[in-house]
Amino acid sequence: MDSQLESIREQQKASWNRFSAGWKKWDELFMDFLRPMGQEIIHLLDLKGQDVVLDVAAGTGEPGLTIAARIPQGRVVITDLAASMLEIAGENAQRRGLTNVETRVCDVCALPFADQSFDAISCRFGFMFFPDMALAAREMARVLKPGGRLATAVWNVAEKNFWVTAIMGAINRNMALPAPVPGAPGMFRCAQGGWGETLFSQAGLKNVSVREVAGRFNCQTADVYWHAMTEVAAPVVAALSQADEATQEKIREEVYRAVQQKFPDGNVQIDASALVVYGEK
Repeated sequence: MDSQLESIREQQKASWNRFSAGWKKWDELFMDFLRPMGQEIIHLLDLKGQDVVLDVAAGTGEPGLTIAARIPQGRVVITDLAASMLEIAGENAQRRGLTNVETRVCDVCALPFADQSFDAISCRFGFMFFPDMALAAREMARVLKPGGRLATAVWNVAEKNFWVTAIMGAINRNMALPAPVPGAPGMFRCAQGGWGETLFSQAGLKNVSVREVAGRFNCQTADVYWHAMTEVAAPVVAALSQADEATQEKIREEVYRAVQQKFPDGNVQIDASALVVYGEK
């Protein structure tokens, strides 16, 4: 990996570690939000009783912990770049009494596992942030056994994800942020048509499929939405940290207004859309 990509990776590691407390605080809300995508991944992986499964970029542990509960005779290795996130995953595993789980801090672009180690690999909302997605896909394919299955979820287009655009739109309207570099890691980097088929095929995977999966961010109130996003979403926190107090307040007011206009009854349940990509070795 070249120095620029290594720099991106180190920035991401620092960011995820820094925001781990926020993820722990809001874990229940976000895991409920992301559960349909995890369920689709698990469905596609068609897990067997003694499978050895790798969960990449697992953060606080999902869908790896749910997979572990499904295959008590199997084994799940949960990985992430951020040690602080994996500490939470370990706590969650212990709380659920799961003994067939281990955590491993590692970089997806240099997986510390032998060739053909895993029957299945899950990766929920990691690919968009990998500095080198092609290398990540090849590494996953390398550690898959012949006939192994890989399933990943990525975010669909911005127009179908108001839960992101409500706050980032207000930030962009009020701040002169630098334009994102084409192809750089970001929320909607993998939303374009054909992305998954091309990447997985180039990594040597076959029977590739892509399907849309809906989710719902059940915040209930604009307050919960605002606080969750400003304590968990790294791009949001980074942008707001550069704004003065008056600008921050203006952004907050615009976000509340947009959310309240969309949900006039006060029950904030924001629809979301993801793409789940599947392939076999």
